Amino acid sequence: MALNPWLTGFGLNAGLLAIATLAPKKLLTPTGLLHAGALGVILWGTLGWRGYGVMMFYFLAGSAVTRIGMAEKEALGIAEKRSGARGAGNVWGSALISAFCALGVYFATWNGSVGAQALVPLLQLGYVASIGTKLADTCGTEIGQAYGRRTFLITTLQSVPRGTEGAVSLEGTAAGIIGSTAIATLAWAVGLISPVGIGICAIAAFIATNIESLIGATIEGKVGWLTHDVVNILNTLIGAIVAILLALALQSAL
Repeated sequence: MALNPWLTGFGLNAGLLAIATLAPKKLLTPTGLLHAGALGVILWGTLGWRGYGVMMFYFLAGSAVTRIGMAEKEALGIAEKRSGARGAGNVWGSALISAFCALGVYFATWNGSVGAQALVPLLQLGYVASIGTKLADTCGTEIGQAYGRRTFLITTLQSVPRGTEGAVSLEGTAAGIIGSTAIATLAWAVGLISPVGIGICAIAAFIATNIESLIGATIEGKVGWLTHDVVNILNTLIGAIVAILLALALQSAL
C-alpha cells in the first residue's frame, strides 16, 4: 500500500524541523522554520521527492552562497540580515510562485483531462524556472557583492558601489547563469523538465533577474508596497512566465 504523500511530507518535514531547531548554525529563523516546513509539505504532497529535492538544492546552495565573503559584506553594511538566516518573508518571497506551480501540477494531474495533462510539463517548467530565477538572483547578488571588481547601475551603466540596488557585475552575472543552469540540470536529471528546458530556464532566469535589477534601480523602495519580498515574488513570477512562453513558442515553431 502506497503511503499518502501528504502524510509523508508532514512526517519528513517535522523531523527536519526538529533537527534544524537543535542545530547550532541557524539557516532559518524560528518563524522561517515553520513556514519552510509548510512549504515542504506542499511540495512533497504535490511533486514528491523530485520537486522537494530541487527546492532543497536551492535552499542549501542559496544559503551557502549567502555566507560567501560574509565578513567583508558585513563590514560594508551590505550583508543579509541575521547573518543570512531566512525568515517567513524570505521563504514566501522566494517560493510562493513555485508553490503555486506545484499546486497547479497537482490539480492538473488530479483532473485527468487531456487539456489539464498538457499543462503539467509547462507548470513543472515554470516551477523549475521560478526557483532557478531566485537562485540566479541570490548567486548574482552575493557573488557580485563579494567579488565584483566593478559594479554598474543597470539603467545608466555608471559605476556604483557594491550593494547598490539595481547594480550588476560581470562576476555576479556569471554566477547567476551558473546557478540557474545547475538547478535546471538537476531538475532534468530527476525528470521534471526536458533537456531543452535547461536552456529555457537559464534564459528565463537571465531575463527575469535583469528585470529585477531594473525594478531595484528605479522603483523599489519608492513605492510603499514594493518591499524586497514582493520584488522577489515578481522576479520569480517573471522567470516562470518567460519560461512557459518560450516553451510554447518552441512548440509552435516545431
